[in-house]
Amino acid sequence: MLVAGVDSSTQSTKVLLCQADDGAIVGQATAPHPDGTECDPELWWRALARAGDGLLSRADAIGVAAQQHGMVVVDEAGQVIRPALLWNDVRSAPQAAALIAEMGGPGSWARMTGSVPTASFTVTKLRWLAEHEPDAAARTAQVMLPHDWLTWRLGDRAHAPATDRGDASGTGYFSPAADRWLPELAEAALGKPARLPRLAAPAEVVARTPGGAALSAGTGDNMGAALGLGLGVGEVVVSIGTSGTAYAVAAQPAADESGAVAGFADATGRFLPLVATINAARVLTVTARMLGTDAEGLSRLALAAPPGAQGLTLLPYLDGERSPNRPGANGVLRGLTSTNTTQENLARAAVEAVLCSLADAIDNLADCGIAARRVILIGGAAKSEAVRRIAPVVFGVPVTVPEPAEYVALGAARQAAWALSGAAGAPSWPLAGTTLEFTGEPVPLIRGQYGALRDATIGWG
Repeated sequence: MLVAGVDSSTQSTKVLLCQADDGAIVGQATAPHPDGTECDPELWWRALARAGDGLLSRADAIGVAAQQHGMVVVDEAGQVIRPALLWNDVRSAPQAAALIAEMGGPGSWARMTGSVPTASFTVTKLRWLAEHEPDAAARTAQVMLPHDWLTWRLGDRAHAPATDRGDASGTGYFSPAADRWLPELAEAALGKPARLPRLAAPAEVVARTPGGAALSAGTGDNMGAALGLGLGVGEVVVSIGTSGTAYAVAAQPAADESGAVAGFADATGRFLPLVATINAARVLTVTARMLGTDAEGLSRLALAAPPGAQGLTLLPYLDGERSPNRPGANGVLRGLTSTNTTQENLARAAVEAVLCSLADAIDNLADCGIAARRVILIGGAAKSEAVRRIAPVVFGVPVTVPEPAEYVALGAARQAAWALSGAAGAPSWPLAGTTLEFTGEPVPLIRGQYGALRDATIGWG
C-alpha cells in the first residue's frame, strides 16, 4: 500500500509517495509558493495539485503537514475571505501585547495555552483582523490553519474541517495540557464567536478524498518533522530553514512564563516544547547575495575565516524577530575595522550569527529542563559544510546530520500510514541514508561577542 505526505511550507509544496510498511520513497515532486507574509490559500491548492499530479491519485492515504499559525478565515459559504496571514507576518505585534495584558499577563497565557503569544500566533492575527478589517472579521464564520484548509479541500469540502492537537497548539486558543480548544480566547480576539475545526485523534481518519483515499488528521510542520525523524523523548532538534527552530519531544507539557519556549503539543499525543526564530537560512542567502556568491561559495568563505570573524559580529534580526520577541528589530553589524572587513569574515559572521541565535534557543529549552547532549541538525542550511562544522563549536555539543530529506512530508506520510493501519502506534520507519557526526572544541568568544551585541541592542526595535 502507498501513502502520500504533503509539506505545504512557506516557500513550496512538497509531496512524497511512500510505501506504507517501511517509508521507502517511490515518488516525489515540488511546486513553488509566492514569497511574502500573506498568501491566498487557493495558491497553496494549485501548488498541491501540481506537485501531487500523478502521486496523490496512487495513494491509499494522505497526510498534510503545513506551516504553523497561518490564519485562514472563511465565510458561511466556506469561501476564503482574505489572503491568509502567515507565521512570519509581524503586523500583529501590537495586538499580541494588548492581548497579553488583557488576559492577565504572560504567566496567565502560559498556564492557559502553554505559550505566551507573539505576533506569529493566530490569536493575535484575529485581533488584528478585528481592528483593521472589521468587515472581514464580521464575515468570518470559521477559522482554520493552513493544513486544516488543505485537508478539507482534499476531502472536497464534504466533511467538517478537522485539525490535530499539534497544529492547534500554535493558535493561542488551545490548551495542550487539557487537550481542548479555548474558544473564549478566540472570541475575545476576533470580537465574535467563530467555529473552530474539530479536534481529531493522532491516528484518526478524518475524511476521504473523492477517489476514496483516507485523509489523516494532518499536523503542523514542526510536528511533522519530529514524526518524520522518529524522535524519542528528550532528543533535541535544530532546524535551519525559512525559520529556525529548536525543539524536543517531551512527556509533560511546558508552560514557560518568559515566553521564550512555546509549549506545543506533538502529533503523537505527547508534547513538543519549541523555540522559533524568524531569521534563519534567509540570513545566509542574503549574505551570499551581498557577497556575489552562492550557498557553496558562502560556506567556503566562512570556513576560511577564524572563529569570531576577527571581531565582526552580526545580529541577524533582519525581518524583526520572534525569539527574542523584537518584532521591530533590524540586523546590526558590529566591530567593523579596516583590517577585518573581508568577504571571509562577513561570511563567517553570518553563519555564526544564525547558529548563535539558535544556541540561545537551545539554552531556552535547557531552562525548561531539556538539556541537549547532542543536537540533530536538519533543514536546508544543514547541507552547508560551514554550518555543519561551526555548529558544534557554537552549540558546545556534538551535532549529527541525518541524510537530507523532506522530513516534514515524511512525517505527514508516516501519520497517513498510521491512520491507514489503525495500529496503536505509528509505524517504525528507518531513516534512509547515512547520518554524519560533527564535533568541535567550543569557542566561548563567539557566543560572548554575539551576546554582548544582542544585549546592547535591547530596546532598538
